[in-house]
Amino acid sequence: MINVTVNDQAILAALRQLQNHTANLRPALKEIGETLKESTQQRFANYTGPDGVMWAANSEVTYERKAERSGIPLTDGGTLGDTINYQLPGNDSVAIGSSMVYAAMMQFGSTKAEFPHLWGDIPARPFLGISTSDESEILSILRTYLESAF
Repeated sequence: MINVTVNDQAILAALRQLQNHTANLRPALKEIGETLKESTQQRFANYTGPDGVMWAANSEVTYERKAERSGIPLTDGGTLGDTINYQLPGNDSVAIGSSMVYAAMMQFGSTKAEFPHLWGDIPARPFLGISTSDESEILSILRTYLESAF
């Protein structure tokens, strides 16, 4: 049996440098959070979900109740879109969402049968998620972060 031992200090030093750099992903995660916040807020301007599908239009009942407003789903008061933010709950994750109590109902939809106080069924209008463009941007951020280790 033949054993070959390579003692390459440059490679070992580079691996240590990469290990130290990736021990704290918070800078990259913060950039990802900012990117996702911006793209999510842009969905409110485009009325589309992360999959590119336009949100369902408001019902006639909603138009009647909101006659003085624009009638565009999720954008009348601007509150939901304005409350999109991100958090870094640790060194290895980023969370994005809204503090508004009705955000989940807008994201997933609901029915009057489930929530009798509603004036009608609420179709899902997803605004949270990662689009194809978001995925590319996240991968670019991670590549840049890893390259900055050297």
